[in-house]
Amino acid sequence: MNILLIGGGGREHAMAWKIGQSPLCERLYIAPGNAGTGLCGENININPLDKEAVGSFVLEKDVQMVVVGPEEPLVKGLGDYFSGSEKLRDILFVGPSSKGARIEGSKSFAKEFMQRHGIPTAAYRSFTRDTVEEGVDFLKSLDPPYVLKADGLAAGKGVIICSSEGEAVGTLMEMLCEDKFGEASSTVVIEEFLEGVEMSVFVITDGRAYTMLPSAKDYKRVGEKDTGANTGGMGAVSPVPFAGPELMGRIEESIIKPTVNGLYKDNIPYCGFIFFGLMISGGMPYVIEYNVRLGDPEAEVILPRLESDLVELMQAACRGRLSEHRAIISPRYALTVILASGGYPGDYKKGFEITGKGDVREGTLFYSGVKSQDGRLLTSGGRVIAVTSLGGSLEEAMDRTYRNAAAVDFRGMYYRRDIGRDLLKKPYNNH
Repeated sequence: MNILLIGGGGREHAMAWKIGQSPLCERLYIAPGNAGTGLCGENININPLDKEAVGSFVLEKDVQMVVVGPEEPLVKGLGDYFSGSEKLRDILFVGPSSKGARIEGSKSFAKEFMQRHGIPTAAYRSFTRDTVEEGVDFLKSLDPPYVLKADGLAAGKGVIICSSEGEAVGTLMEMLCEDKFGEASSTVVIEEFLEGVEMSVFVITDGRAYTMLPSAKDYKRVGEKDTGANTGGMGAVSPVPFAGPELMGRIEESIIKPTVNGLYKDNIPYCGFIFFGLMISGGMPYVIEYNVRLGDPEAEVILPRLESDLVELMQAACRGRLSEHRAIISPRYALTVILASGGYPGDYKKGFEITGKGDVREGTLFYSGVKSQDGRLLTSGGRVIAVTSLGGSLEEAMDRTYRNAAAVDFRGMYYRRDIGRDLLKKPYNNH
């Protein structure tokens, strides 16, 4: 079949790489794509938010499946546009409607959903400009640190953790009264801070059945030992060494099943991926957030471990037949390290030539902030390349990934040298 993949980051390169391996995929188009996706299919210069342009392209090229990588087109109703069109409604569409996408697009909606279906999450309350004084009072009733979340999409920057009451009150005022994140922070969720260790779990679902994909742990801070500013992610590991059968059983019973069942009970049709951002606190899992897509850089470690045909799984989900399928996952470890532009996540320069990719062995490079110009690869973003390698152990995957990271070079290149090392040192056998 002809497939259109929406998006243009490292996640989409990993998805294009995996989709392209399927015998079910005849032609793969990526809109808008990047230099990496262009190695897997044909990049198309279409704005993913231009629904009419996407729909016209699908009809013109006889596309039978549309796969949406990022969240924004889903939150803004691309799925609704397809299901509401007589000409497009029979196209296999991987991604929820805008109603389903609200579990990521609105933090307060997600919290209410979890509360309604008994899914463990941090205690919270939501506030608007009209109730800002109640928000201040609520902050004063909590112990530090304080977690404030913009309700809507804020390009991954809408969650702020404050260490003092004064900082938290000031941040709340900025978000609600000074439009710190624009419309995204017209409502702010304040929640209790959970102490523990984070991990991510992924499923693909047809709205009734689901199949588990590999778990992962990502590293958000720019600096080693988890210091410095938050980023879109500086690396990831899969599987998660501390997530043994007992913990994964708890996660499935208390979080995944109630989420999928809750969507069905609430009459929210859902076909696509769900990302569960979890905090493991006192051995118990809690939902920090839902995403309605694969993560980045998590996609770059979980897809290399997926031995099943991704297109076959997505096709089954779209046709409501996922109960007949189970993902086959490699027992090997995968580790990815992000090669970033110097200065990221702050100001950084672009346009530097990337060299050394030919020296990469036993690993894969997934491009994110990379463009091709006159036969050369140039940096075009903050997170430039995800370097991923597999190994029979975490140590082996780590050694291979770091050897490959050292082979690549561009001016100002920076990467963390401790991704996964915390999982070697601590007694993380099973929670």
